[in-house]
Amino acid sequence: MKDKGFFAEFRKFISRGNVLDMAVGMVVGAAFTAIVTSFVNDIIMPVVGLAIGGIDFSDLKIVLKAATETDPEVALRYGTFINAIISFIIIAFCVFCVVKGFNKLHELNKKEEEAKPAAPVAPPADIQLLTEIRDLLKKNS
Repeated sequence: MKDKGFFAEFRKFISRGNVLDMAVGMVVGAAFTAIVTSFVNDIIMPVVGLAIGGIDFSDLKIVLKAATETDPEVALRYGTFINAIISFIIIAFCVFCVVKGFNKLHELNKKEEEAKPAAPVAPPADIQLLTEIRDLLKKNS
C-alpha cells in the first residue's frame, strides 16, 4: 500500500523528533500558565486591590440580570478579564526574557565560531604533486 495523502503526511510529521519537543513544551507551558495564574490571582491582584481601596478584581462585574430562584445571574465579569490581561502580560514578559536569553546565547556561540581560525584549505592536486616531487628530490640529493 502506497503512502499518499493526508495520513501519510501526518505519519511523516509525527515521526519527526520535533513533535515530542513540541508536546513537552505544551505540557510545561500549561503548568507555567497555572503558576502565573495563581501568582496573578493570589499575589498581584490582592496587592493591587489593596492599593486602590480594597477592591477584589475577581468580584468586579456588571450584572445584566439578577439571579432568581430558577435562573442564575447573568453578568459581565470584567474583573476576571483584567486578571487574564495581567496574566497574559506576565507570561508574555517571561517568554520574551527566555527568547532574548536564547538569542543572546546563540549570538555568543556564533561570534565564537566566527573567531575560530578557519581550517587551512588543501592546495590543489597538482600543487601537492609538485610538493611531493620537490621533497623527494631534496631527500635524494
